[in-house]
Parts: sequence; C-alpha cells; structure tokens
Amino acid sequence: MNRLRSVSGTRARHSRPTKTLRQCSFLSGLPAPDLEAIASLSIVKTLAKGQYLYHEGGVVQGFYFVQRGAIKVHRVNWTGKEQLIHVYRPVESFAEETLLSDLGHVTDACALEPSEVLMVQRSGFIEFLKRKPEVALCLLRSMNRHLCLLIELLDDLTLKDVKTRLAHWLLERCPNPRSEQPCSFELATTKRILAAELGAASETFSRAVAKFRAQRLLSINGRTVTLLCPTRLARLAALNLSRPAASCRPASA
Repeated sequence: MNRLRSVSGTRARHSRPTKTLRQCSFLSGLPAPDLEAIASLSIVKTLAKGQYLYHEGGVVQGFYFVQRGAIKVHRVNWTGKEQLIHVYRPVESFAEETLLSDLGHVTDACALEPSEVLMVQRSGFIEFLKRKPEVALCLLRSMNRHLCLLIELLDDLTLKDVKTRLAHWLLERCPNPRSEQPCSFELATTKRILAAELGAASETFSRAVAKFRAQRLLSINGRTVTLLCPTRLARLAALNLSRPAASCRPASA
C-alpha cells in the first residue's frame, strides 16, 4: 500500500503542493485562490523505487503531479512486452484524461526511483470544475499536451530508426544544438530507461551509441554525455529522415 504523508497545520499542508501547482505549465495564470483550492483537494503520496502508483484497469482516484523523483507510465501486453509511454519528472502532470472515464486507468504507473507525487482527488476536483469552468480550459490544454506526446511517440516508432530517434533525443537536451564545438549535459536517467523511451531493445540502443562513438559524434563518461559536434549529428539525423520509409523502420521495438 502506498504510504501517505500528512503534515500538520493547514498552512504547512498546502504550502508545498501550492508551489508545485504554481510551477506546472498548464496551471500557469490561475489566481492564487484557485491554486490553493486545488491544493486543498490533494494528497501527497510517497513511493519507493519500483512501487506502483496504479495499474491498468484500476479505479481512478485522481490525477497526479510529480514533486520528486520520476514516474514511468507504460503498458504491458499479454506476452509481457512493455511499451514505455513517458517518464514524468518534477512539476509534470499525468492521468488527467482518466478523470471523466468509468473504465479505469488505461496504463500502469510506477516509480523509477524514490518519488513523491501530489494526487488531486477526483471527486472533489470534478465538483471544483463545475464551479470554475475556466480551470477546465487548463485541463484541456494539458490533455492536448499528452496527445502531442503520443503523436510524437507514434511518429518516432513508425517513421524513424533507432539512430535517428537517439540523435533527436540528444539534440533536444543539448545546451547548444547548433554548435560545432563539444557540448555536455548530464543524463537524468539510466541507459536502460532511455532505450525504453526510444522504443528500442537494449542491444539495439547500445549498437546505436557505439556507432555514434565510432563516428566521433558522442562520448559518455558516467552520466555526462558530450556531443562532440552537435551540428554534424543534426545533419546525420536529417539525412536519415530523408531516406525512404522502408529503411527507417525501427530495428526493434
């Protein structure tokens, strides 16, 4: 059972949740009283690494904001094969799309590391929406963001090979992707999870990394990733996308 953390005193109980809500992009612009009202409907849940927040088909109790750690949202088919949908990190929200569904959760969610999430309780939030329809527009904005993530995932899995997916992932996180000089950044996840995010088997991912190293495009030292020439990596990714679709299918998924 997930452990619930309670904090005595109304001000102490709401201060951190309100701060988390204020930092969330889709709630930006809401007045402080609305954020405090949403915080009052919230419960903080603490999860150990590997602990599940909910399972596919489970009853929907609310939607979530990550306060600390990382939450993996994924699906598993009947053979046990897992498809990672997204890894949510601090101040990101998820599961809003299930609020009005009676079918339960359509995914599984578990903690990749010790994590803390803020759960906004379903029943109270729906009543709040009836009084504050402008907040519903915020919710629609968030669900549109989730739809965009799914479209990007579908695009990656069907139109790009693993090397191209990896190149785009690296360039998105590079501090200066237009540079011809080396640029470094810290890897916030494990290579195994990154491979899953890219929809690749670990062996296929490792071959793609080895290829980039051999081409002197990439070096990795612990969690520090260095793109030796970001513009050359970008040109390679663009070249791969220009090839016929048959040659860009994922080597494995």
